[in-house]
Amino acid sequence: MKQKQVIAEEDFLYLQVSEKLENQIEHSVLKIGEKLPSVRGLSKEQGISISTAFKAYSDLENKGLIEARPKSGYYVKYVPKEYPVAPVIGHEHKDPKKVKVDEMIAMVYENLRAEDVVRLSLAVPAPELLPAAKLNKMMAEALRRSSDSCTGYEHIQGNTLLRKQIARYSFSWGGSLTEQDIVTTQGCMEALFFCLKAVTNPGDTVAIEYPTYFGIFNVMQSLGLKVVEIPTNIGTGPDLNYLEKALDKMKIKACLFVTNFNNPIGSCMPEENKKKLVKMLAAKEIPLIEDDIYGELYFGKKRPVTCKSFDKKGLVLLCSSVSKSLVPGYRVGWCIPGRYKDVILKLKLMHTVSSATPTQAAVGLFIETGRFDLHLRNLRKALYTQCLRYTQAIAEYFPDDTKVSSPQGGYVLWLELNKKVNAFDLFQEAMEYHISVAPGQIFSTDARFENCVRISFGMPFTKEIDQSLKILGQLVSKKIKGR
Repeated sequence: MKQKQVIAEEDFLYLQVSEKLENQIEHSVLKIGEKLPSVRGLSKEQGISISTAFKAYSDLENKGLIEARPKSGYYVKYVPKEYPVAPVIGHEHKDPKKVKVDEMIAMVYENLRAEDVVRLSLAVPAPELLPAAKLNKMMAEALRRSSDSCTGYEHIQGNTLLRKQIARYSFSWGGSLTEQDIVTTQGCMEALFFCLKAVTNPGDTVAIEYPTYFGIFNVMQSLGLKVVEIPTNIGTGPDLNYLEKALDKMKIKACLFVTNFNNPIGSCMPEENKKKLVKMLAAKEIPLIEDDIYGELYFGKKRPVTCKSFDKKGLVLLCSSVSKSLVPGYRVGWCIPGRYKDVILKLKLMHTVSSATPTQAAVGLFIETGRFDLHLRNLRKALYTQCLRYTQAIAEYFPDDTKVSSPQGGYVLWLELNKKVNAFDLFQEAMEYHISVAPGQIFSTDARFENCVRISFGMPFTKEIDQSLKILGQLVSKKIKGR
């Protein structure tokens, strides 16, 4: 028992030292090329063991912030402050319109499972980051515990254990729920579909942010809805002043926003903006559908709260799933629909009857055992490291005028390239090298963001990834030079 306690203390110490050095690098206290103390020197300086000092340096090296030079020691390699400037999303007024599903989306994702393609276009965790073996054990345990081996229909509202665990997790984002507040779905997209259908009719207008995930356009189109696009600030999310003016000028039936780590630009609404948004919509009795699928994937010390935590009228319908945080293939999602719960249950009964029993039970058990907490800690650490490494490679290989986002969570980087670069043309050329990126055109209703691309850092940074980013940078440079 004492040995385990010592190991836990050492882990805590190395992270403390690593964070302290990272902060000094970020604020240029330690500059590029500067030599760091030796492992033994850091050990004496910080009053820690040599193994703890080595682990601290290894953590910084994995993040691409320092480098070990043979027979010389450790040196500062890269300063986050030197990252390319974040792109700015322009404010351009657009009237409500019927959503068009561009053929480009189909082309980008037709090779979704091709083994020979480096899929920088796919915003999901790499298989090696997922606890497959432990999930298999939980599935077997769920089948063993079930009186009918999970062969029967699940309760219409969803697996009770899973809903209890989701309710427990709501405490981390400011929620206070019970299992009765939650309805499970087949992934987050079904949750969004049910919520939109519950609060709108065909022909209604819904406010969404732009750029935004193209799957949202597909849902809008299937329901016969129009959209008004609200420009999004890359640091603070939807422009609430723009939204307020739009609400005064036109009849908006509902809003749908990804409030934490928006896909594709990674924006996260500050807490005060979330409060303001909920208050603004509540005053007009307008429902807010909140997509919080990336909320658990934060890089900081604290999970960002949700708009749902400020909801006093039951007008916020929160949607999420474990597709981005644990297991995409299980299709386990849920919504917390507030005053619209009865409508959602009727819609679920009409469309799917119930959600899949085995996968819900397995995920419920996985969370209950505490394994989800441990997995999330490891996943967040891996994603943060990968985000730094990808950004560093982009800064090294892409032209100097490239602008890139600096997300504090999630899976994606948003790049604004030189105006001479057409992102879809870049995608097609990159595919000749078996590299897939997501062109900016697919993240708006009318193919805007022609010189932007989204790159996912869901895969661990390898030589193959490094080479792929280098090729992309070379292709961009050639386009700028007109070759």
